[in-house]
Amino acid sequence: MKQLITCFFLCTILLIACNSTDKNNVAAKDLVKSVTKPFSDSLKADTFKVQILGDKPENMYLAFSINSFEGKQIYDVDIKAAELFKNYIATIDLTKKKNQIKFLEDEVNRFFDDENFMEPAVDETDTPDENVPDKEFYEELKKTRLNGFIYRLGKETKNYIAWSEKESKVKIYYTCCTK
Repeated sequence: MKQLITCFFLCTILLIACNSTDKNNVAAKDLVKSVTKPFSDSLKADTFKVQILGDKPENMYLAFSINSFEGKQIYDVDIKAAELFKNYIATIDLTKKKNQIKFLEDEVNRFFDDENFMEPAVDETDTPDENVPDKEFYEELKKTRLNGFIYRLGKETKNYIAWSEKESKVKIYYTCCTK
């Protein structure tokens, strides 16, 4: 009888040990979002993709890319999670890893909201201001009427990008709200 109780006790301990989880070991799900929209061509759709990469929040980043309708990668940028966290530290509790993961998941889920797609990127009546890094490209966009896309680098920093037919590449046409 003692052996049976001892065996049961050891099995219970083993079962509990195998099923316990480390609550500090929070990992992001393989969260990938993609959408197709006209961008480098006014009629043909390109593929926009964003995903969380990295093993823990301090090493994570949002990998954002655009592949043209021809299948070529035309844009690729990594947005460091640590940089995003810095901008929200005063308004959101990001001291816990699970909150950081949730924040990144929310960022990915909102990345392709309709409000981030500008159709067209620049309207004929728009005039460039101090946030336009390349006035010549801005004028090109007025003529081509290609679409634009906005993505956040932080709470108050956004990049507006569009396709340059002249240079055959994606360029920033507007950067908002930087110091």
